[in-house]
Amino acid sequence: MAVACGSVDALVFTGGIGENSRNIRAKTVSYLDFLGLHIDTKANMEKRYGNSGIISPTDSSPAVLVVPTNEELMIACDTAELAGIL
Repeated sequence: MAVACGSVDALVFTGGIGENSRNIRAKTVSYLDFLGLHIDTKANMEKRYGNSGIISPTDSSPAVLVVPTNEELMIACDTAELAGIL
């Protein structure tokens, strides 16, 4: 879809591999440079094991981000809402 549209607003890496594999993130973005996506190597190295944030250069658009997931929290919140606790 990004190819058809010619652009993206942002690229977000999440889930186990997306959150923790700086090599996968770097390799993926290297294939998407035609969309204007770039990675700041230092930021990419720092964003692992629950550290979220922007990994693209500050002057780069669109942004590339790492956002950890928390499926257990979402399940607990949904369960509490269905049970009428929240």
